[in-house]
Amino acid sequence: MKLWDVYNQYFKTAKFTDLTHEFFPGQPKFPALPDQQISNFLKLSDGMLFEIHQYSFVGQWGTHVDPPLHMHANGRNVAQLAVEEMLLPLVVLNVVAQVEANPDYCIKLEDVNAWEAKYGQIPAGSFVAMRTDWSKRWADTALMANRDSGGVQHFPGWSKEVLECLFEQRQITAVGHETTDTDGGIATSQPDSNWALESYILGLDRWQIELLTNLDQVPEHGALVMATWAKPRGGSGFPARVVAISE
Repeated sequence: MKLWDVYNQYFKTAKFTDLTHEFFPGQPKFPALPDQQISNFLKLSDGMLFEIHQYSFVGQWGTHVDPPLHMHANGRNVAQLAVEEMLLPLVVLNVVAQVEANPDYCIKLEDVNAWEAKYGQIPAGSFVAMRTDWSKRWADTALMANRDSGGVQHFPGWSKEVLECLFEQRQITAVGHETTDTDGGIATSQPDSNWALESYILGLDRWQIELLTNLDQVPEHGALVMATWAKPRGGSGFPARVVAISE
């Protein structure tokens, strides 16, 4: 079957779900990062022929990709991530109920086992997204961080046992989540935090997407994900556009 036939038969009638937040000045962000700045370089309202905005923001801004270089000096940068990795099978691990009961919940092997008991083994090369519905707190910075009176953040995260299973046993390509960090809020709030889980992923020469949204609108099994970003030379991260494609 030719690719145009595949498009006409499947993609033309497929459902496309945007998993990306709009980004803007003042949005939730990692506390140490500067805010975005935007200005008009040229304005149609000033009689100019073009409307041109000038942006200033860090690479890890809004829904974004973290390549290995983000934490490992010899890792691949954004421009080196292969385009073949940008269209992948999408697996959604739904831990919403667990997070509602415990905002500090870190996904467990039993959650992976439950998914596989229902749908079969997670396919190699896939993109695994952890659905927590934390993105429904966007764009309230306080709700996203969920700090207690002592300043400790309380939001869900990945776990080492699950990441080892996914990357080393299932041989997946990448992961994504709705929070600002791979590691849970309590871990990232510690003075000596080294973001060990994020470092683990990137150290395997894999990549991740942070601050996903709308995972509640896509199926847990059977969809594709298209994750794209700009190609800055040597880039350590960049805002991404992530789209789920489902029947």
